[in-house]
Amino acid sequence: MSFIAQISEDLKNAMRAKDSVALNVIRNLKSALKYGAIEKLGADGELGDTDALAVVRKELKKLQDSVDGAEKANRPEAVDAAKAEIAVLEKYLPAAMSAEDLGQLVEAVIAELGATSKKDMGGVMKLLQERVAGRADSKSISTEVAKRLA
Repeated sequence: MSFIAQISEDLKNAMRAKDSVALNVIRNLKSALKYGAIEKLGADGELGDTDALAVVRKELKKLQDSVDGAEKANRPEAVDAAKAEIAVLEKYLPAAMSAEDLGQLVEAVIAELGATSKKDMGGVMKLLQERVAGRADSKSISTEVAKRLA
């Protein structure tokens, strides 16, 4: 089952279960996926799984920013609501890569490309993004690469 088909099926299940949190999150995600497809491929396009995961990560980042803002504003009810929405979105992400596995992959790519300085970071990052395939966020990847190329 494709990622988009899974979203549609989960939307139906949330409607049947009358799960308002999941229903709202999945509707928003479906809308974001459609906007992403229109932006990238035109009105009739449909995102592939990799691009769809990028949209999920983007929506997750928005929610995490909402949690940070609500915590700073001392609004515990908003924090709880955003965390519930985050839990729904996290089901769509692949299992996260451990820090140890990421470190090994970074070292392997650096050795493969022969990277020696920060000037080579762009090429290393590009190849790593492909190989990580959404199992780690860009910030943690760039931190690992910067540590090793310093």
